[in-house]
Amino acid sequence: MKISPVLIYTLIASLGGFIFGFDATVISGTLNFVVNEFQLSPMQQGLVVGAPTLGAIIATLTGGIICDAIGRRNFLIIIAFLYSVSAVASAFAPSYNFLVAARFIGGLAFCSLMIAPMYIAEISRAEERGRMVSINQLNIMLGFSVAYFSNYYILQWAQSASEWGTMIGIQQHTWRWMLGIEAFPAIIWFGLLFLIPRSPRWLLQKGRETEARLSLAKLGLTRNASHEVCAPVLSEMRSEPSTTQEKTQSGLADRIKFLFSNKMRFAVVIGVIIGITQQVTGINAVSFYAPTIFEQSGVGTNAAFAQAIWIGIINIIFTLLAMSLIDKLGRKPLLIIGLSGVFLSMSLCGYGFYKASYRLDESHISILQNKHQNLQLAPLKQLQNRQFDSDVVFKARVMEQIGTENFNKIQSDLLQLATSMNAKLILAGILGFMASFAISLGPVMWVMFSEIFPNHVRGLAVSFVGVINSIASFAVQFMFPWELLNIGAALTFIIYGMLALVGLLLVWRLFPETKGKSLEQLELELGTGK
Repeated sequence: MKISPVLIYTLIASLGGFIFGFDATVISGTLNFVVNEFQLSPMQQGLVVGAPTLGAIIATLTGGIICDAIGRRNFLIIIAFLYSVSAVASAFAPSYNFLVAARFIGGLAFCSLMIAPMYIAEISRAEERGRMVSINQLNIMLGFSVAYFSNYYILQWAQSASEWGTMIGIQQHTWRWMLGIEAFPAIIWFGLLFLIPRSPRWLLQKGRETEARLSLAKLGLTRNASHEVCAPVLSEMRSEPSTTQEKTQSGLADRIKFLFSNKMRFAVVIGVIIGITQQVTGINAVSFYAPTIFEQSGVGTNAAFAQAIWIGIINIIFTLLAMSLIDKLGRKPLLIIGLSGVFLSMSLCGYGFYKASYRLDESHISILQNKHQNLQLAPLKQLQNRQFDSDVVFKARVMEQIGTENFNKIQSDLLQLATSMNAKLILAGILGFMASFAISLGPVMWVMFSEIFPNHVRGLAVSFVGVINSIASFAVQFMFPWELLNIGAALTFIIYGMLALVGLLLVWRLFPETKGKSLEQLELELGTGK
């Protein structure tokens, strides 16, 4: 069976999704190592995780403008280069500040999240656009999964004391290997991007019809690049219902004015709602802190890394399911199903942590002292046989006795010994959340971003809603360690569940259905507020 050129170029463009997923998630396995090596506070820990999103905010602010100026393909090439530089710099970071800066550079490449779907939407036919754009989301999930597997096996190799592991320094530099391995796919993607054609819609927007016809032929959307063969396709692309005046206003100020005009209000509101909802329901807390969350349930470090692998597997399965349904069932039904699942799953996690208790007995303290003989843990005897029903209070009392630095070093072992709770309930809740997200908010948001805005302001519009999405993402990532320490896991997850419920009501009441409609038809309908 012959593979269509559009699918081949979509697969290449969407490799950026894989690298984003890997880059964003691989940090989850390095946190304990980095915290202990650089002695980080909860806020510093949050900044290490959230630094790429700060870079993404800046890149997203300018990304749409640059993308409209130099084209989708050229901007993707720049993005691949930034990913490569960030991976190498992170692996060799000599200090906390350097690591934050290196990850910030990687964050400048996170606007691949909006550029790749935009490119894919512009080269795809209307009837297959949802499925094609969802390939980018599938690659993000694959990146998540590979990062979890990579972290787990690097940890196992580091603990095995093998000769080859010693030779390459994996025992001494475990977290550096976890971060540095990203450079390999980033460099490969950089090379492959030179093979993809430019977006024909972008070329047509720039008045480069001859190149647009050549691109259509390379994509297999027309038999050849002749004017006669390409004319019907080009005519459809030109048939945006925007007025001639709006189409010819190519200056930045004119496009900004049009973006915030009454005609665009409905589309912008939809974009902002889905952009915020995708993040404030907790996706990046779960994805970027997965082993930390499982450690909070008392399963220990190795089991936490192993359980995190299941997140990646569930992501892939339900993203594939979303891809099979998004052009059949539609965008809005998937969002309603997914947000309902997010609400129930987060409520389950909140309940599980709410019912937990914490107690250290003499044997627990003895085990901790034997395992961490270089630390002064005798003051823990002051807490012996006392039961705590709050993780916040328990952690605070432990830190009062042995200090924050020692607490960070023993936290995983401490929670594994002292925690009494139904850890399977937490695992079920987290996996249910990821399944619900992967079938809805994950792929649907980027599909809708690529659909609901007119061609001539799409880059600028996606930049705007992408910045909103990135700000919400950074807030979740940055605050999560502080929330665990100060308000507790139970309340944190309950808040995510309540926000999912708010998002569900807004989607039910306001969102349109976009499946099966051309980009030009959607501009007409959304411009009239339908």
